[in-house]
Formats: sequence, C-alpha cells, structure tokens
Amino acid sequence: MKHILVLGGTGFVGAHVCEKLVRAGFRVSVPTRRAVNARNIQHLPGLTVLECNVHDETALTQAMADVDGVVNLVAILHGTPESFDRVHRLLPDKIARACKAQGVRHVVHVSALGTDWRTPQSCPSHYLRSKGQGEAALMQRLGWPFAWDDSGREPARTGLTVLRPSVIFGARDKFLNVFAALQKVFPVMPLAGAQAKFQPVWVEDVAGAVVRSVERGFSGPPSWDVYELVGSRVYALRELVQLAAKLSGVGQGRGRPVIGLPRWMGQVQAVILGLMPGEPVMSLDNLDSMRVDNVASGHLPGFEALGMSPSALAAIAPTYLLSDRSGEGLLGVRRHAH
Repeated sequence: MKHILVLGGTGFVGAHVCEKLVRAGFRVSVPTRRAVNARNIQHLPGLTVLECNVHDETALTQAMADVDGVVNLVAILHGTPESFDRVHRLLPDKIARACKAQGVRHVVHVSALGTDWRTPQSCPSHYLRSKGQGEAALMQRLGWPFAWDDSGREPARTGLTVLRPSVIFGARDKFLNVFAALQKVFPVMPLAGAQAKFQPVWVEDVAGAVVRSVERGFSGPPSWDVYELVGSRVYALRELVQLAAKLSGVGQGRGRPVIGLPRWMGQVQAVILGLMPGEPVMSLDNLDSMRVDNVASGHLPGFEALGMSPSALAAIAPTYLLSDRSGEGLLGVRRHAH
C-alpha cells in the first residue's frame, strides 16, 4: 500500500483529496500544527494525523520517512508579500529538498491558473508571482525540465505533477457562498473587477485530478507534467455573483442588482475590505490577480488528459447553495454519528 503525505490536508480541498486517496487504497498521513485542526478527516480509515510544523524543514523531512508520494495543497489567498513568499515559494523549495533527502517517488503540487514558472515576475499580483516562483523552485530543485547529469546518465529524480486550477467552488467554499451571503444582506452589490473572467472548477474534480496524478506518478518512470484544471464554461465575475444569489434563492430567485465599479473605485473598495476584521472578501492583491483572466490558456493539457470531464457549475452549485450537503460521503460519517 503506497503511503502519501498530504500537506494542507485539513483545508477545503485537502479534505476531499484525503477522502479520495483513502477510497483509492492509499495510506495517508496529514501533518498539521494542531491535531484538532484535522477533526473533519481524522476518522478516515488508513489516515494518520501528525502534529508537525511543515515550515520547519527538519520536521518536514522527518515526516517524509517511509513516504512514497507527497501532495502539496498549502496556499493562502491573502497576506503580505513576505507571507506569500513563505508559503508559496519557500515551502515548495523545502518540500523538494525533503523529498530528495528521503527518496520520495512523486510530488503533486497544486498551483494556480494564470501563473507560470518560466516568467513569474510578469504576473500582476503577489499571489500569482509567488505561485510561479514556487513552481520554479520545485522544478529546479528536483531537476526538471529534463536534464542529464555529467556522466551522461539520467539522474535519480522525484517525479512532479503541477496542477493549475481556476477558482474552486463546492460545499463550504469561500467563493459562491460568500457572494450569496452578502446579497442576503445588501439590496445592491457594488463589485470590483466585474468583467474579470473565470472558469470555475468543482472541488471534487480537482481532488479527483490530484488522485489521478498520484496514481500516474507510480505507473511509470519519473516524469514532469503541468495541467490546467478548469470548468466547462467561462463566466464574468458579475455573472457568478448574480448566479450565486439566484441559486441560493436571494430575492425569490431574482438576485440583486450588481453594479460594476471602475478600477479606481474597485481599488478603494478592495483596500477597505482588506482592512476589515477577519479574512477579507477581497483584497487589493486579489484585484491585481484579476487583471489576468482566470481561464485556460489552451496550450496545456487539462482534465481530458487525465481521463476526466469537468462538472458544470450550474448543475453542482444549487446542491449546496440551497441546502447544506457538505456532510455526505466518508467526510460525513463523524458528523452524522453525533
């Protein structure tokens, strides 16, 4: 039974990845600073929770003992340039060093659509730049793209799959749920970046792509692959906000008027929202990210290359915006037991 270490396994995407890996017959370990953070997944059969600070390279290397593959889902959407660098660039570099030290066979790294390891500095936001730098750090440390050593032989290496999803939706997401909740309170919705384009992808599809990538990592010689994970339709942000309201029954299914803001007003709105307590709905860095459409480039393989087809947002979103179905499957076992 292959042993997979899932970094970020306690998060929104991570819980779905852990469930699918367990169902696929893998032994799973999830490091977290505090075991209580893993309460939603610790009941999964074959899953072990490790109290570990993954940013501590010594502890991370120890956690990879007897590990066959690593999945990295650790990410932040908001923060300072320093925090983006720490999570998105420095951590992947530590992961690569730890994998080489322990002889890990394959790494699946979840990055972001709109970034590129070749030219990260051209990206418009700290989030996207740091994501691209993280891809580059992994590839350079693991010896990808392909390179021969001085002896003329292919060196031993760890395989790498990079997945770049568009914005991810699903039960308990902080995307459609947030827009639906806001419109239950406010009669109109002023919106920065209203015309920005997205190709939203279901969390279950992303988790499925992670598991397919893990399985493929053990099916042949070490390889390097990059995939874009996108949904079946492109939406403007304005459309997504209106759809979230309609599907959740706001205004008896009519939703609220959405007022697109010019860029300077959007920047003011983003600054104000970024200063509010708690996790911001939108920050100035988020607005900068939206200067690049969050859609497939058409130059890289996607779900089809993994033997999958993406699910339609319009078919999935009503199942959780109208009712809470987040406790289904193995993830719901513990919840329904109480």
